[in-house]
Amino acid sequence: MMSILVHLANSEPIKLDVEALPNPNDTVLVGRNPRDHVDRELNWIDEGVRMVILPWWRINYVQVLPSAEEQEEFPLLFRND
Repeated sequence: MMSILVHLANSEPIKLDVEALPNPNDTVLVGRNPRDHVDRELNWIDEGVRMVILPWWRINYVQVLPSAEEQEEFPLLFRND
Protein backbone atom coordinates (compact mmCIF):
# COMPACT_ATOMS: atom_id res chain seq x y z
CA MET A 1 0.00 0.00 0.00
CA MET A 2 1.28 3.47 -0.83
CA SER A 3 0.13 6.99 -0.01
CA ILE A 4 -0.55 9.58 -2.67
CA LEU A 5 -1.44 13.27 -2.52
CA VAL A 6 -4.24 14.08 -4.96
CA HIS A 7 -4.57 17.70 -6.08
CA LEU A 8 -8.22 18.31 -6.92
CA ALA A 9 -9.43 21.19 -9.08
CA ASN A 10 -10.64 24.11 -6.91
CA SER A 11 -10.01 22.24 -3.66
CA GLU A 12 -7.32 21.45 -1.14
CA PRO A 13 -5.23 18.32 -1.85
CA ILE A 14 -6.22 15.08 -0.16
CA LYS A 15 -4.11 12.12 0.89
CA LEU A 16 -5.23 8.61 -0.09
CA ASP A 17 -3.89 5.09 0.32
CA VAL A 18 -3.82 3.01 -2.88
CA GLU A 19 -2.79 -0.57 -3.64
CA ALA A 20 -1.06 0.40 -6.90
CA LEU A 21 -0.54 3.46 -9.06
CA PRO A 22 -3.41 4.16 -11.45
CA ASN A 23 -3.31 2.82 -14.99
CA PRO A 24 -3.25 5.44 -17.80
CA ASN A 25 -6.50 3.94 -19.14
CA ASP A 26 -8.40 4.41 -15.85
CA THR A 27 -11.27 6.90 -15.80
CA VAL A 28 -11.44 7.13 -11.99
CA LEU A 29 -9.03 7.01 -9.06
CA VAL A 30 -10.02 4.72 -6.18
CA GLY A 31 -8.41 5.38 -2.80
CA ARG A 32 -8.82 4.44 0.83
CA ASN A 33 -8.63 6.44 4.08
CA PRO A 34 -9.23 9.95 2.69
CA ARG A 35 -7.62 12.70 4.80
CA ASP A 36 -6.04 16.11 4.38
CA HIS A 37 -2.32 16.58 3.74
CA VAL A 38 -1.53 16.58 7.49
CA ASP A 39 -3.63 13.46 8.18
CA ARG A 40 -6.74 15.16 9.63
CA GLU A 41 -10.32 14.28 8.75
CA LEU A 42 -11.87 16.05 5.77
CA ASN A 43 -14.94 18.13 6.60
CA TRP A 44 -16.61 17.45 3.25
CA ILE A 45 -16.53 13.64 3.56
CA ASP A 46 -19.19 11.94 5.68
CA GLU A 47 -18.17 10.22 8.89
CA GLY A 48 -17.22 6.57 8.45
CA VAL A 49 -16.32 6.82 4.74
CA ARG A 50 -13.22 4.72 4.12
CA MET A 51 -13.08 4.68 0.31
CA VAL A 52 -13.55 7.37 -2.33
CA ILE A 53 -13.82 7.19 -6.11
CA LEU A 54 -12.69 10.37 -7.87
CA PRO A 55 -13.15 11.05 -11.60
CA TRP A 56 -9.94 12.03 -13.41
CA TRP A 57 -11.50 15.21 -14.79
CA ARG A 58 -11.50 16.58 -11.19
CA ILE A 59 -7.80 15.81 -10.63
CA ASN A 60 -5.03 18.22 -11.61
CA TYR A 61 -2.13 15.96 -10.64
CA VAL A 62 -1.04 13.24 -8.21
CA GLN A 63 2.08 13.12 -6.05
CA VAL A 64 3.44 9.75 -4.90
CA LEU A 65 4.58 10.20 -1.31
CA PRO A 66 7.72 8.42 -0.09
CA SER A 67 7.40 5.74 2.55
CA ALA A 68 9.13 6.16 5.92
CA GLU A 69 11.96 3.88 4.75
CA GLU A 70 12.48 5.92 1.58
CA GLN A 71 12.65 9.16 3.54
CA GLU A 72 15.39 7.77 5.75
CA GLU A 73 17.28 6.40 2.76
CA PHE A 74 17.33 9.71 0.86
CA PRO A 75 17.27 12.65 3.28
CA LEU A 76 16.54 16.04 1.79
CA LEU A 77 19.14 18.38 3.20
CA PHE A 78 17.20 21.56 2.47
CA ARG A 79 14.24 20.51 4.67
CA ASN A 80 14.27 21.13 8.40
CA ASP A 81 12.11 18.39 9.97
